[in-house]
Amino acid sequence: MIDKKYSPLLFGLILSGLMSMLVSGLSTWRALGLSHQFAGQWASAWLIAWLVAFPAVLVMAPLARKLVERLTAAR
Repeated sequence: MIDKKYSPLLFGLILSGLMSMLVSGLSTWRALGLSHQFAGQWASAWLIAWLVAFPAVLVMAPLARKLVERLTAAR
């Protein structure tokens, strides 16, 4: 098991992986359709997207939390 202190890092890794997979897959499908090149191009696009998305999520998550706190009110 992974130590609980790494939860935010693991969350960012999983979230960025899933989101970049989804977005790169849709973008690749729109650009190429379901051609014979699709799987290879998607994998390549996903890897590049994940390399950008993971650090972006780690930086942007605290900012998003603060923005949500400002935009919502306790009841």
